[in-house]
This record gives sequence, C-alpha cells and structure tokens, in this order.
Amino acid sequence: MHKDLAIIIIIAACTASSCGGRVSAQAVAQAERPEILRARAAIEVLPADIRATVKAAIEAGPDRFFDLLAAAETESSRAGDLLALVDKQHPLPAGYAPPDLVSLNDYAFSVSRKDLRLRKAVIGAVEELNAAAKKDGVTLVFSSSYRSFEYQDGLFKRYAAQHGEAEASRFSARPGMSQHQLGTAIDFGSIDDSFAQTKAGLWMAANAYRYGFSLSYPRGMESVTGYIWESWHYRYITKPASLLERDYFGGVQQYLIEFISAYRAAR
Repeated sequence: MHKDLAIIIIIAACTASSCGGRVSAQAVAQAERPEILRARAAIEVLPADIRATVKAAIEAGPDRFFDLLAAAETESSRAGDLLALVDKQHPLPAGYAPPDLVSLNDYAFSVSRKDLRLRKAVIGAVEELNAAAKKDGVTLVFSSSYRSFEYQDGLFKRYAAQHGEAEASRFSARPGMSQHQLGTAIDFGSIDDSFAQTKAGLWMAANAYRYGFSLSYPRGMESVTGYIWESWHYRYITKPASLLERDYFGGVQQYLIEFISAYRAAR
C-alpha cells in the first residue's frame, strides 16, 4: 500500500503548525485515519497517469473530500445505490429492474416518446434540473431513459447487424452493461453529436453538475469509459458526487465511480 497520501498530509500538517521538522502526533493521526487509508488503497484502481492528480486534489482538502463522499454515499444508500459501477466489466444482472420506475408522462417534461420512465428516487432532482433550464430559457427534451435488459439486447443486436459487433460496442452497450438499466440515466435531444452545440447541450455542459447530473462519456475518453463521446447522455449521481467528480476526479465520472467501488471494497 502506497504512503504518498499520508506523507504529504503529515508534511502539510507539520508545515501548518511550524513543527520544525518534528512530526506531531496529530499529523500522524490525521494520516492514519481509516478513511485516508481506504482512499489510499482505492486510488490504486485508477489509471497510473491520473493517480497523482487525484491524490493531490484530496490532499489539498481531505476534510471537504470526505464530507462530500459521506453525503453522496448517504443519499446513494437511501435510494438503493445511485453510484453503482456499471460498465463493460461490471454488468447488471439480467433480471435487474429498479423497483420504483415512474412514467415521465406524469410530470411536466418535454418528451420525444411516451414510454419513457425513470426511478422515482431521482425525479425530484430531474424536476429541479428541468425547472432551472426553463428559467434560463432552455427546453430539455427527454429522448431516452430506463431500458430493460431485454430492450438493450434487441438494440445492441440491431446495431451489431448494421455495423458489426466491434463497431457497435463502441457506441452501444451490450445487455446488462447499460447505465440506462439503472433507471437514472437520460439521453437528451437529438441523441447525436449535434446536441453538443444546441442551446440545451451547452446549458447541460455548463450546469448539469449543479443538480447532481454527470456526463457519462466525455470526449476523448473512449479508452477509459469504453464508449465514444456522447454529449447527450447524463446520469444522476447526487449533487455531492458531482462536486467530487468536478473537483477531485478531473470531471470524469468513470474515475469517480471506480474509486467509490474500490473505496467500498476496502472497508
């Protein structure tokens, strides 16, 4: 287990207290806090080239970091895990379906289809997001939301038949590997690259984090996320987690969720 995080925290504490080279008991205790040790282990799951950046960000404000993490985990747990890691290496069970799906037709949203559903647990946040956009003169059009395992299976097979499996897997998830199965992910607008430069796309890019939403597949991150850039695909991860992502994980959801998964495992 690496000790870089602990060492720098000790040095920072020592400098702040002018201990003249002597490591105080308080600094040592700070470095050996259980959450510090768990974070040190969890960071190791991240790509080597970004570990130092994440460590430095945490070291610059460990109390804020762990306060945000605790708040995110509390909200996530109450709702049945809003921070689950779902990707090509961590699929959901075929039979998984959220227990609290509700129709978007029952709310004041602009929808492109009448069969869209999301988890009731996130509707309050979605309403807040939608209201804020409207206040700024932006209409968010909801184009895709919850997808069952079976629906995703049919969708991927159709794309694979058209483009080949290898190419299809760059922009479409295989069944069980889609965030849409969680019932907390939304595709907005045209569901193509043109969305990024629309009024709604620009507004989402600038403001989504304020309401707990995160762009799942950023530009140029295919090697990390497994998918090409999708400017229209946002997932609700809680407001505290969105701040963690922005301030400590370089704005990359995949890094944050992988860290949280490893942090949980390090208990």
